[in-house]
Amino acid sequence: MEFYKKTGKVALGSRLRLLTDSVTNDAAEIYKSYGIDMNPKWFPVFYVLAGGAARTVTSIAAEIGHSHPSVSKIVREMAGAGLVSEQKDEADGRRNMVELTVMGKAVNEKIQDQYTDVRAAIEEVSAEANHDLWKAIEEWEFLLEQKSFFERVKDKRKERERGKVSIVTYNDSYQLAFKSLNEEWISAYFKMEATDYKSLDNPEGYIIDKGGVILVALYENIPVGVCALIKMNDPEFDYELAKMAVSPKAQGKHIGFMLGTAILDKAKELGAQKIYLESNTILKPAIALYHKLGFKKITGRPSPYERCNIQMAVQL
Repeated sequence: MEFYKKTGKVALGSRLRLLTDSVTNDAAEIYKSYGIDMNPKWFPVFYVLAGGAARTVTSIAAEIGHSHPSVSKIVREMAGAGLVSEQKDEADGRRNMVELTVMGKAVNEKIQDQYTDVRAAIEEVSAEANHDLWKAIEEWEFLLEQKSFFERVKDKRKERERGKVSIVTYNDSYQLAFKSLNEEWISAYFKMEATDYKSLDNPEGYIIDKGGVILVALYENIPVGVCALIKMNDPEFDYELAKMAVSPKAQGKHIGFMLGTAILDKAKELGAQKIYLESNTILKPAIALYHKLGFKKITGRPSPYERCNIQMAVQL
């Protein structure tokens, strides 16, 4: 077990498989010692059918938590061993009913002593152990039903990677990144327009000098995202959230949400009360992000962009 001392809990799956293999190998020997010709993997299906009633593969799979193909394969193997039979359902000829054969029922009678001895052996191990494995398995199964291990690892990855992200205020050293990140996404879906070039070629003059703000997201000190607040001369709106872009290489790290949150916090610092934005519904992830940030759809405003087909606003 020295390997598992080195790896620790990251080898959880491997260690569980090792324990499973050990128990399964012993189970095969136990069946032999009681004179029962049974593959250990058949046991869940056998036990369900031992209840007496014929069952469909679908109902067996649902009860034991296996897939339909897995149960179908086991039923075929058990039928080959003479333990089960399949018959067309008299009420519904489209499905087969599975039940124990005479041989299977005989095995069920014979196996009862084995059940008694196995239960006693398990209780003995439980009494010797400091922890109740059965209760621990039930608890882990419940917790992983609420949130899978895969989802938990994804969340931990996001947490770790968010720690590498910093949001900084724009300076002229980021002008090339500001332009290239925006050109990248605009060109991927639409075409660059005259208004784009005005802000991207001269962000200081077009945005900052007019009272706006640009924030830059750095991932390991490399610019991977940008977002701007453009001061509006409008009685209803204080600023427009614009020029938000995140590098495709950095997507999946919640950088867009971090940038959006930071830019709205900045708007509050500046005393803004209502923020406006324009987008296109083809950009589904972006629209979802704006909704998450609190923006709601509005209508009736003119836009300088051909690509704009949705307008949104948020009250701070």
